[in-house]
Amino acid sequence: MLTVEGLHSYYGKAHILNGLSFGIARGEVVALLGRNGAGKSTTMKSVMQLVRPREGTVRFQDHDLVGQPAFRVAKYGIGYVPEDRRIFTDLTVMENLEVGRQPRRDDAPEWKMDQLFEIFPNLAERRTNRGKHLSGGEQQMLTIARTLMGNPVLLLLDEPSEGIAPVIVEQMARTIMTLKAQGLTVMISEQNLHFARAVADRAIIIESGEKKFDGSFAELEAHPEIRDAYLSV
Repeated sequence: MLTVEGLHSYYGKAHILNGLSFGIARGEVVALLGRNGAGKSTTMKSVMQLVRPREGTVRFQDHDLVGQPAFRVAKYGIGYVPEDRRIFTDLTVMENLEVGRQPRRDDAPEWKMDQLFEIFPNLAERRTNRGKHLSGGEQQMLTIARTLMGNPVLLLLDEPSEGIAPVIVEQMARTIMTLKAQGLTVMISEQNLHFARAVADRAIIIESGEKKFDGSFAELEAHPEIRDAYLSV
């Protein structure tokens, strides 16, 4: 579904992604792992074309994404949940969800507001509350729900467990498993190995913008030296 080849991305003169390559198949949940600053968020922004790669290719289904505006990438069916959430704080929960609405796609599950309220009962209870009155975890849920209102084929989740309470982390894990059961393809960037192992089929480890490992969690557990070299604090 998604193929990234030889990706080089920069912030100014800072070389962040250094020839990164990987692929994601339909229906997979893939965890992009690495320490803070490894290039995980830049990878997602490069897929979305919020950061324009200087070299390499990004193909999503039949589309070449490099050079496309981010809104068109979203229209192709990629939903992006940024680490900093970016909800509309002066809009209610329901109004935030309406902002994200896009038409149904033939190759993706269709999400309606009532379904999302079943998945995120906290949001159902606060449906008329403004975004600024939600907790950090509830804002994270709202960002994911708003993105799902776009009926994406592929969902990119940037650090979904970062900075939220453990009980919400558990709910987030259940949510990702629900999305997978609905047939959605998901890529998450994470530093929390326990969380990633609970939800993902496969791990891709990057360090300094280069891929260091790509395989199952069983394979990663069989090579503790890789985990210690690239994931230990």
